[in-house]
Amino acid sequence: MAESDPGVEAWVEHTSAFDRVRSVAGALSEPRPASLIAAEAAVSENTARGHLDRLVELNVLVEVGGEGATRYAPDPLHARLATLRELVAEHDHDGLVALKADLQTEIEEWRAAYGVDSPTELRERAAEADSAAETTEIRRTASDWELVTYRLGIVDDAIENYAAYTRDGATPA
Repeated sequence: MAESDPGVEAWVEHTSAFDRVRSVAGALSEPRPASLIAAEAAVSENTARGHLDRLVELNVLVEVGGEGATRYAPDPLHARLATLRELVAEHDHDGLVALKADLQTEIEEWRAAYGVDSPTELRERAAEADSAAETTEIRRTASDWELVTYRLGIVDDAIENYAAYTRDGATPA
């Protein structure tokens, strides 16, 4: 990000360096080195490294070795628990059951539309597509299906443990 960008300037002015590093690192879809995170967060690399190390200590991020430099990625367990907490805070038990039904409906529609039982089978079908648009659409649907399946697992966990997660059924504070 260029520092002359007014949006970046406002972000820097109103957000701490730690929060900017946490925001950038938490949104990563694949492991990235401190230098890239620093540039995106508009901080020095040394500042980024210090904050990244702290986020690793807090189990918000994980360090990934290899490829010459330490890279950082969101901790999958932390991300799952944050999503679980968000679901339980936003939905009562009936709302979670309704959300489960919506997610199941999406998966059932993909199964029917593509005649496959899994995102893996759908990805295999992308190799047989006749056009770039069709290949892109199939791959996007497979990714969406994987995400919905992941989210469905978290929703199932929230439903199964709702009373424990909400202090015997009370909405968490």
